[in-house]
Amino acid sequence: MFILGMGFVGTCFAHQLKSNGWEVFGTCTNENKKNKLEQMGFNMFTFEADKDGQEALSAIQDMSHLLISIPPVVGLGDPVLSLHQDFLRIILRDSKLCWLGYLSSTSVYGDCGGAWVDEESPTKPSKSSALARLAAEKDWLDLGRDLCVCVNILRLGGIYGPGRSAVDTIIKRKSLSNDHRTRESKRYTARVHVADISQAIKASMDLSSSGKIYNVVDDDPAPREEVFSFAYNLIEQKWPGKFTQAPMGSAPFKHLVGEKRVSNNRLKEELGVNLIYPSYKLGLQSIVETIKTRLISHGFW
Repeated sequence: MFILGMGFVGTCFAHQLKSNGWEVFGTCTNENKKNKLEQMGFNMFTFEADKDGQEALSAIQDMSHLLISIPPVVGLGDPVLSLHQDFLRIILRDSKLCWLGYLSSTSVYGDCGGAWVDEESPTKPSKSSALARLAAEKDWLDLGRDLCVCVNILRLGGIYGPGRSAVDTIIKRKSLSNDHRTRESKRYTARVHVADISQAIKASMDLSSSGKIYNVVDDDPAPREEVFSFAYNLIEQKWPGKFTQAPMGSAPFKHLVGEKRVSNNRLKEELGVNLIYPSYKLGLQSIVETIKTRLISHGFW
């Protein structure tokens, strides 16, 4: 397996593969992270798409599976294909590659007024980043078709997990990013635990149904305010009075707008995925049970 972009999701999935006997290669953007990932047992390359990356990309020709977890750049599109497509086509023409996965986003559906959407629903992204995602999906699907390689698109909801959750934000007293604050105005927000993303990727590899798109989300498209309120209550029950910060989220429910509710029926029915965390409540409860030990090890407690 070669993972272009060993970030939060890529690293979690790499650990799952490694525990099952896979040899994992991947890329990151700096030497410090490269060294840390190599210490975990991964074969790493530094790779920045706007620079010469032929050494890293050349390694893909000996791989059976390729996962792309690098976001598109507004105004450029997918940075790997925009800058290296000709080279990729040359090295993959006679390669061992049999499966390619691209991690996209449910943002490609746009605002659907709170209606349910599935993989057959029209895509109508309004944000430039979502437009770039949709264009990248098409470009990777086209590349796979031309090279006779199975390609799957996985449209992820908001990603959370240990170290990246409402619980972590409250305990670390972090401020919300502008993007997160924007999500506070949405009545429905698609999300998914990183462990469920990993099993969805593996299931799509095993099925290898070329050209298929899968929504990777949980069963509960709850608003962010509800999620942060629940997270704060969990923390207060576990450590009464230790964290006095009010629940995150400030927009009253009556002001929340529709957006969309994303269906995961295809994920369950075609890929046979049984979600480990079908709701944010189960996911956050799991995180609270282990967070103290993890934060002490990182100097946050």
